[in-house]
Amino acid sequence: MAEIEREAMEYDVVIVGAGPAGLSAAIRLKQLDSELQVVVLEKGSEVGAHILSGAVLDPCGLDALIPDWKEKGAPLNTPVKDDNFYMLGEAGQIRIPNFPMPPLMNNHGNYIVSMGNVCRWMAEQAEELGVEIFPGMSCSELVYGDNGEVKGVVAGVFGLEADGSYGPNTEPGMELHGKYVFLSEGVRGSLSKEVITKYGLSDGKEPQKYGVGMKEIWEIDPAKHKEGSVTHTMGWPLGSNAGGGSFIYHLNNNQVYVGFVVHLNYKNPHLYPYMEFQRFKHHPMVADLLKGGKRVAYGARAITEGGWQAMPKLVAPGVALLGCSAGMVNVPRIKGNHNAMLSGKAAAEAAFDAIRADRSGDELSTYESDVRDGAIGKDLKMVRNVKPMWSKWGLTASLMLGGLDMWTNNILGLSLFGTLGHDKNDAEATEPADQHRVIDYPKPDGVLSFDRLTNVAFAATNHEESQPCHLRLGDQQAPISVNLPKFAEPAQRYCPAGVYEVVEKDGKPEFVINFQNCVHCKTCDIKDPSQNITWTTPQGGDGPNYPNM
Repeated sequence: MAEIEREAMEYDVVIVGAGPAGLSAAIRLKQLDSELQVVVLEKGSEVGAHILSGAVLDPCGLDALIPDWKEKGAPLNTPVKDDNFYMLGEAGQIRIPNFPMPPLMNNHGNYIVSMGNVCRWMAEQAEELGVEIFPGMSCSELVYGDNGEVKGVVAGVFGLEADGSYGPNTEPGMELHGKYVFLSEGVRGSLSKEVITKYGLSDGKEPQKYGVGMKEIWEIDPAKHKEGSVTHTMGWPLGSNAGGGSFIYHLNNNQVYVGFVVHLNYKNPHLYPYMEFQRFKHHPMVADLLKGGKRVAYGARAITEGGWQAMPKLVAPGVALLGCSAGMVNVPRIKGNHNAMLSGKAAAEAAFDAIRADRSGDELSTYESDVRDGAIGKDLKMVRNVKPMWSKWGLTASLMLGGLDMWTNNILGLSLFGTLGHDKNDAEATEPADQHRVIDYPKPDGVLSFDRLTNVAFAATNHEESQPCHLRLGDQQAPISVNLPKFAEPAQRYCPAGVYEVVEKDGKPEFVINFQNCVHCKTCDIKDPSQNITWTTPQGGDGPNYPNM
């Protein structure tokens, strides 16, 4: 788009994404030097709009960034009081005792939080320090300098024609330039994906692995509510069909966060992750908890699961990957927010030192070494074999051998298994449909379980219909010519928002993309067996609008 003329604004550091990583970086930069010019660009309509409430937060990241966070009113109000682990069967459950668990699995000292509200609070702290935060500003392109470095981003493009072209009402956006650009877009961000590919940051690394996490917020009967209770389950209903499990967190105000994660390396293309989640809620233990309650919100997002061995190089000229953009989730703990905060702090300190030394546009190598040799690296290295063990040998072996591996890493600082690989990415794991049975899922009852479109309404997602579809097909024919006959077109099932359909038109199948339903989970970009779907950033402000709860 060389013919497009845009205004440019100059900053010291440009940060894409107002999640825990990006906001931590912004806060730390201004703590170090109040004169630094720092901007945070957020695609959601407000900070927190794209973050569905409900997580257990290890406060170590906040402790390092804002030691007096309690006095400053951080919304960490529900300390974890008890941990419960269950193996589910269809009609019952077995409690897994806590004592064999490695110490890192203990949630003592952690908090059940709304990460949306935590990020809103962090944004307030950043703005008090002088950080500029612009919500509703999608970053659609990277800007490169004369030497091939990342020098900025294009943000705020609105009013494109339906075919993606510029029309008479198009606002071309602005270029925001920085001495350094931080990408904290979350999982599978479009700009991060471009940087990883352009600079070969994943060369020599294991393929990144993912899960799709679906979550509902419920208000339940006060008599059943146990504030501070944390429950994780494995087993039914997934069984041998896929890896994954659930979490149930009791916050305050009689609210419960009910979540379900399905690892995306499943083989059977007939598997329907969303319906596995809905079926899970009919387990007697869960159904009894939710009976008499009401669902108040729904959402979904992908989760990075590749861990230490899949984490790409974190820096390239002028740019750094923060938090989930690089895959810093501790899979057995189901926690990544603490590492996201620590990564933002580390990136900020590296950029501060570079700018003070009158550098710009180079690689922040000290950020890379800080992450890999510091607290984040230690956290991820101890659990690096849990995911590949589960993928290769199944749930039972993973529980026993993974537990042993975490213990030896914790006590001896070494693994008896070395570092196991992931072998293939999640798209490649999908096998032809004729090699697997069709799974018959029960119809949602409208009380405990719901159809996808009904639930999507509880994500309050919205996309302007006249804008270009942000879900791009590389080959327009592949869904029908390849995916349908070979894989029964799994996009109809793996999408937790009902975006993709195969309908009959004039006696022939047709692939339909209902992009208005998209909740920005990016599962399609990951799991499509032809790797034919690319998720791109839609107009700023579009997407889910999760409640401020």
